[in-house]
Amino acid sequence: MLELIDVKKTFNLGTVNERKALNGVTITLEDGDFVTIIGGNGAGKSTTLNAVAGVWPIDDGAIYINGKNVVGLPEHKRAGFIGRVFQDPMTGTAATMEIQENLALAARRGKPRGLSWGITRREREEYHELLKMLDLGLEDRMTTKVGLLSGGQRQALTLLMATLKKPDILLLDEHTAALDPKTAAKVLGLSDKIIAENNLTAMMVTHNMADAIKHGNRLIMMNNGKIIYDVKGDAKKNLTVEELLLKFEEVSGTKLNNDRMLLAKEEGQ
Repeated sequence: MLELIDVKKTFNLGTVNERKALNGVTITLEDGDFVTIIGGNGAGKSTTLNAVAGVWPIDDGAIYINGKNVVGLPEHKRAGFIGRVFQDPMTGTAATMEIQENLALAARRGKPRGLSWGITRREREEYHELLKMLDLGLEDRMTTKVGLLSGGQRQALTLLMATLKKPDILLLDEHTAALDPKTAAKVLGLSDKIIAENNLTAMMVTHNMADAIKHGNRLIMMNNGKIIYDVKGDAKKNLTVEELLLKFEEVSGTKLNNDRMLLAKEEGQ
């Protein structure tokens, strides 16, 4: 479903701020893979997701989605088959529009626009059933402006919108980092459910090592723009946070020096 071949990206090339963000990233995701990506600041985690989404051109390499090389395809054209949920709950929705209007926008992604009734009765019924699945009471608030929702409610809605058209690839970029622990757990549970029920191929960036182990069927660790550890199946399921921390030190040759990941380690113990 997704293949990155020797992908490279350097920011601010030729300046004092030059930074090699991706240094030959190669990875293949099978249909239905749910990969969690961890690593310290500047490891290349979010940069990898942005490369897949087409936020900016890569310097070298190839990116195949469903067998098609998308390197020359701009971000807005990839949006038709890529779903994204960002760290900021405010990013993926239109605050001044109603819940049902946001869902309608997501449902019409990639379709031609014309003059017709905004939302049909059938669509309202469909959105009502979809929102019930979230178990947040939003199905009874479909005319509420999204800006009035809590961060967790808004992120759950964004997740629903991102997966409404069953994208080829779902990208979750630290999508629970801005939420409190209880709400984050709720949104992660919803992510698991939606990905499994729709057999989606997904990549999730996280700083929380316990979450990286618990969720998905495969775990990738990055450092200095490279993949330094790739584990799946029973080997991933049986990992502990302490073993993962030791593995980072073993394969990178350095101790982990990242406050957010170390804090997540303490929470996971």
